[in-house]
Amino acid sequence: MIDPSTALAALLAIAFYSSTTDEVAKARRASGVEAPATTGDVRLERAVRVQMNTLEWLPIYLVGLVLFAQFVSAPFAGFLGLVWLTGRVLYRQAYMADPAKRGPGFLIQTAACAVLILGALVGAAARLFPLGV
Repeated sequence: MIDPSTALAALLAIAFYSSTTDEVAKARRASGVEAPATTGDVRLERAVRVQMNTLEWLPIYLVGLVLFAQFVSAPFAGFLGLVWLTGRVLYRQAYMADPAKRGPGFLIQTAACAVLILGALVGAAARLFPLGV
């Protein structure tokens, strides 16, 4: 069974991704750039890149989140999920204003994912190969 904190972190990530989709649609309408084109307006190009980067990270994040919750700690997974989301929000704000300033948000979300993935790996290995047995 999935812990409520893990579920909340996963659902907030999906809600955030959905908001990036909305932002692309708004930028598309404002720019007049019709689908399938994604170039021709800086705001649209930035919104598309934020959306795609979030999509690229979602599988890494969600797998790490669920496995960390299973093998290490569900409440801590939920906390790390909120850290990841904070990084994504900072990344989006910075990227939309000036892509060169996206680094801090990117580093925060990357660090959260690294802890989730490495923690899950160690936790799963410890269950598979228990020490002292």
